[in-house]
Amino acid sequence: QVQLVESGGGLVQAGGSLRLSCAASGRPVSSYSMAWFRQASGEERGFVAGINWAGGTYYSDSVKGRFTISRDNAKNTVYLQMNSLKPEDTAVYHCALDRGPRSIWSQGAMDYWGKGALVTVSS
Repeated sequence: QVQLVESGGGLVQAGGSLRLSCAASGRPVSSYSMAWFRQASGEERGFVAGINWAGGTYYSDSVKGRFTISRDNAKNTVYLQMNSLKPEDTAVYHCALDRGPRSIWSQGAMDYWGKGALVTVSS
């Protein structure tokens, strides 16, 4: 059984940085597409960043140049480094795993989800 556990959320001022971690068990993150999604209050969950099995990375336009997704295969953990944070980045951030062979960065393509980590950016 796959479990994804996020950590690293918290309160930060605008312009600051946070790093989220997603510790996986049951599947090696190096073999699958892993992604971060976020959901702000009253909004739908949306794609933030993804990394496929080959190490290719993908970002939404809203975070490109500010966020970086990476993984540590030895720790079976995926990270999301968030810099230059803005109040509009405030959301619950969820880690997700896609067992499929193609990197389709949509909610429906993800097979497993973490419970999420709250990130609050104050102005």
